[in-house]
Amino acid sequence: MTNVEGMTKSEAETRVTDDEFWGVENTPLVREEALTARVYDLEERTARFGEAVIDFAKKIPNNPVTSRIISQLVGAGTSVGANYVEADDAVSRKEFIKNIGTCRKEARETKHFLRMVVCAVPELKSQARILWTEAKELHLIFSKIWRSKE
Repeated sequence: MTNVEGMTKSEAETRVTDDEFWGVENTPLVREEALTARVYDLEERTARFGEAVIDFAKKIPNNPVTSRIISQLVGAGTSVGANYVEADDAVSRKEFIKNIGTCRKEARETKHFLRMVVCAVPELKSQARILWTEAKELHLIFSKIWRSKE
């Protein structure tokens, strides 16, 4: 597989895998307003995402397999917003970029743990996919900000 410009080899390889795993039908987004009133305020968007992750985690049955996944999912999903707030309050460009990079990593980690939830509890796939799509969008947003660090 060739390396798509601006994308690492692992990202290029996983794109097909992600689409195959989640399917190709249209996916709703994590928002309370209609699509015409999309949330462009990243602080609000990441806070809503964290809340949605918490609500979703409450639906996951707690057992020896899922207990660690639940804590990791909640940790990663809620820290996206926390790190964005830190980035927004950064006192230097270097600190801002560092915190945006952390947001980027936490969004990607959230995608991973959502996938693990589906492996452990397949009946939650449709709900997990909605969150996974939002995590992917956030990852792409933070990646764009992080890459324009100059």
